[in-house]
Amino acid sequence: MAYSWLKVPNDSDFTIVNVPFGVFSVPGKSPRAATILGDTVLDLSLLEEAGLFDDIMPIANIFCRPDLNTFIEQPKAVWSNVRQRVIRLLVEPCEDPRLKENSALKRASFHHIAEVKMHLPIHVGDYTDFYSSREHATNVGTMFRGKDDALQPNWLHLPVGYHGRASTVYVSPHNVHRPYGQLQKDANDPSQGSEYGPCQLMDFELEMAAVVGGAANTRPMTIEQAKSRIFGFLLMNDWSARDIQKWEYVPLGPFTSKNFATTVSPWIVTADALEAFAAPTSAGLQDNPTPLPYLQDPEYGSYDVVMTVAIQSARQSQPNVVCTSNFKNLYWNSAQQLAHHTVTGCSMKAGDLLGSGTISGSTETSFGSMLELSWKGSREVKVGEEKRKFLHDGDVVVLKGHCVMSRHTFGCRDRST
Repeated sequence: MAYSWLKVPNDSDFTIVNVPFGVFSVPGKSPRAATILGDTVLDLSLLEEAGLFDDIMPIANIFCRPDLNTFIEQPKAVWSNVRQRVIRLLVEPCEDPRLKENSALKRASFHHIAEVKMHLPIHVGDYTDFYSSREHATNVGTMFRGKDDALQPNWLHLPVGYHGRASTVYVSPHNVHRPYGQLQKDANDPSQGSEYGPCQLMDFELEMAAVVGGAANTRPMTIEQAKSRIFGFLLMNDWSARDIQKWEYVPLGPFTSKNFATTVSPWIVTADALEAFAAPTSAGLQDNPTPLPYLQDPEYGSYDVVMTVAIQSARQSQPNVVCTSNFKNLYWNSAQQLAHHTVTGCSMKAGDLLGSGTISGSTETSFGSMLELSWKGSREVKVGEEKRKFLHDGDVVVLKGHCVMSRHTFGCRDRST
């Protein structure tokens, strides 16, 4: 285990082996790039200004910008070199003393996390949400079509996805308002038409979002090329209005039921940092059927990231865990999603987001949405001493992710209002 000369609390989620990237601001100054170690946010723009990245950065003034897009548009080697340079500057024994021995630079570039405001780390040009957990797809299909017809015929052949709404991707924490829309008048008889009103079946979805990097092009990506284009990952909550969704989704899928809010964590944990936690998916193999050649991954797998959802009502003093899942619970991984997205020549730009889809496990306590936990509202979900079938006004929804035996963390904390 590596350590830093900078003081890091023993229970910190942000250690020297993590080094995520984000965007922050302090009063009177514009947003700029940062990383975090312990409770200390490091202003990367000042380190860049001091020349600490001159020999590894292809262009100047990358970290003084209000998003990370220009940085992650660079080749993967640049991302890796910058992350390794930050580690060398901070590790103990120190491998590059230019920061440690510069008191003025330390005073200017170090900020306590409580004193900063975090911003959306990327400008999201496009956002696509997938449906890649077999357990989740099976649960939803069973609820609506029956066990024998749970998966659609195409599901095991390609990563199913739909285009989301980039303009309503927000950084956590964020207050999410209960949407209004068209609701089916009679739950059992769609011929009775619809009425206008507030969503009654507000839901969260536990997801991970891959952040696309690299230069845009219009050529299909191989699996290996797709892996080299994934900069890192954000924890994501794809907020969903289930009753609006039920009425509108046929035949083209969800629309207004999911376009009102998607929240993501403020720190992007890099793919490099997660490599040590590569793990088989819950599927194990893709051999029945075998994917078409462009989707075959010789190193098929995901990452061992434990993911939890907790809810804190307006009357409660702390969040209560309602779900524990894992990023391994995927059938189609992020590289396969990206390769499939580009198979037609679709251009992917730096800052594009690929949502994994709800990540559910095989047990009831690992279901990644209230739709599944309550089994379409047929049973109550225990939230501490309270119960509910879907989210209530004032509920705070807390998503967390961590790697076992390490301190790689993700997190969202949002309120339903």
